[in-house]
Amino acid sequence: MLPRLWRYGLVLSRQKHLADDLVQATCVRALERAEQFVAGTRLDRWLLAIMHSIWLNELRSQRVRQGQGFVDAEHELSFDGESQAQDEVLAAQVIKRVNALPEAQRETVFLTYVEGLSYKETAEILHIPVGTVMSRLAAARLKLAETATPRAMSDKSTGERR
Repeated sequence: MLPRLWRYGLVLSRQKHLADDLVQATCVRALERAEQFVAGTRLDRWLLAIMHSIWLNELRSQRVRQGQGFVDAEHELSFDGESQAQDEVLAAQVIKRVNALPEAQRETVFLTYVEGLSYKETAEILHIPVGTVMSRLAAARLKLAETATPRAMSDKSTGERR
């Protein structure tokens, strides 16, 4: 579960050291509240929900300390190996576009498309209705389509791989 938790922590925080802290806090809270885990349910959903809750609490406390407004989390992911294959360059571009999504859309995209959770599971983790998950995903797809470069769109239509 640690790699999955770390990926989600990175999606939420956009910073490696904060993702590490989130994973650690999630593990500690899960151990402290182990009796709350319902046998026969999915451990991954429970842990992701704990991490989401910790992240929201951290955002709230930062807003209180800083006054008001959203916490600036505009940090891009970096990739090692500048000379790596074009696929990795494309992956970096996709990640950059996904990172530019509003936080609610970004975390919904991650849980649904990267972690492969169902709409219902994503809704339960985020404590939102399934319809909101569907709405966020639709809005994210539209936003991603809008930010696609004309060259990328023409390559897609001609079937060329970039």
